[in-house]
Amino acid sequence: MADRIDFSSQPPIAFIGGGNMAGAIIGGLLRQGLAPAQIDVVEPFAAARDKLKQQFNIDAHKYAGPELERASLVLWAVKPQTFKEAAAAARAYTGTALHLSVAAGIRSDSIAQWLGTQRIVRAMPNTPALVGKGMTALYARPGVAAADQTRAEQVVATTGEWLWVADEAHLDAVTALSGSGPAYVFFFLEAMTQAGVQMGLSRDQAYRLAVGTFAGAAELARVSDDPPEVLRQRVTSKGGTTEAAIRSMESDRVQALFIKALQAACQRARELGDEFGR
Repeated sequence: MADRIDFSSQPPIAFIGGGNMAGAIIGGLLRQGLAPAQIDVVEPFAAARDKLKQQFNIDAHKYAGPELERASLVLWAVKPQTFKEAAAAARAYTGTALHLSVAAGIRSDSIAQWLGTQRIVRAMPNTPALVGKGMTALYARPGVAAADQTRAEQVVATTGEWLWVADEAHLDAVTALSGSGPAYVFFFLEAMTQAGVQMGLSRDQAYRLAVGTFAGAAELARVSDDPPEVLRQRVTSKGGTTEAAIRSMESDRVQALFIKALQAACQRARELGDEFGR
């Protein structure tokens, strides 16, 4: 990870799109010293603009305009299906900026064509960024300067951890694994909670136990030098309760079906680029 920096002396940053992911990054930047006056946001929906005002004291704009010209970095936090239209509206004002996109699926070739620049970094964050525990993968187009890459690192580091991928196609796998990944965790939390209730616990008890187990196991995996197979085996005593659960899941091919689900997510990420990147 890059060292956290003081953003108080950094140039302005603009956001195209002011939803949850933009809010997570804005919150991180403000915590690192960037002033609200140094942030411009273009957000077409009034409710989202009101939320930005209430939460961060930022007056967002409904439409792209000349205020974007002062931004040294433009962060694209728009839905894939609206990216092309938003780029057309902002292009005249953002020609000198570094562009950082967090839009799923939209490839940098399309973004470069729409914006008329090669200074593009793609990022795939995830929603734990909202609490400073995000995981983001980054890809820079060939020729993006080292200083621009460092700037992108500094911005995403305000929301958690990050890593670079050398092949842009790998961002589709990242989208399937970590971008969509929090939903899989929540899916299993739902199942564990429901199982706990069926076995006699209260819903609050079951949920607290499930969340605490996920958080603790993830932290143990993070700090351990051992692979997950070894960590799992250490919990699985022969003839014990854990072995019974693992055997049941193996019999039902849970792991294979889970891998299949991630492959479906990866395929959908590719389709988004094909469908909305033209």
